[in-house]
Amino acid sequence: MLSFFKSKPFLRDLLAGDFVDIHSHLLPGIDDGARTIDNTAKLVQSLQEMGVSQFITTPHISHYIWDNSPEIINAKYNETKLLLEEKSVIIPMKAASEYFMDDWFENHFKNEKLLTLKDNYVLVEMSYINAPVQLYKIIFELQVAGYIPVLAHPERYLFYHKNFDEYNKLKKAGCKFQLNLLSVVGYYGAEITKVAELLLNKGLYDFAGTDVHHSNHIASFDKKINVKEISVLKEVIANNAFFRF
Repeated sequence: MLSFFKSKPFLRDLLAGDFVDIHSHLLPGIDDGARTIDNTAKLVQSLQEMGVSQFITTPHISHYIWDNSPEIINAKYNETKLLLEEKSVIIPMKAASEYFMDDWFENHFKNEKLLTLKDNYVLVEMSYINAPVQLYKIIFELQVAGYIPVLAHPERYLFYHKNFDEYNKLKKAGCKFQLNLLSVVGYYGAEITKVAELLLNKGLYDFAGTDVHHSNHIASFDKKINVKEISVLKEVIANNAFFRF
């Protein structure tokens, strides 16, 4: 009976001091994440205090919106590391990217090397409005090119909420799923929390990420978990140890 009334933990309490974050937007002025180096320093220090031990930060590469490149990202990463060191902020951090799947991306990865999370694992996303027409062709050819797609925040693609079989189809097509941790505290709304819980229940998530952009995201880690499958959530979070460097 006591367990029934047991309070759910705060999200920050699940990071356990050794979480490897594989999705964030910490490099300043390069996308819709941190705007300045001071923003970056505050975000990093807050995440470290919560239990994030290593960061693989993932600026957007979306040719029609954020026209970044590996060269731009790596240059900004090196600059950021130096500026943070000047502020006595020493962090274990690597840079990868979150690639937007569209027609440009489909041609790009056939000719250019991608910035990966680790080895051949590449973080990808798609429009929140609708999936690309050639989605499964892109996923197939991405794997032919030697990559393993890690789909960012599948719970946030509203067009799949009434067609849950598509999630199973994506998994069968070879996608790994990355949960946005803020989805389980209701940050993006109750509907997305509900879908995140369904995906947790079905064991479809492989990894987790903060997807931190700004201080409002940080503040939401002080909220309590709003899903029942806390043990499964902990397992997904623990899986991120795979990316330790």
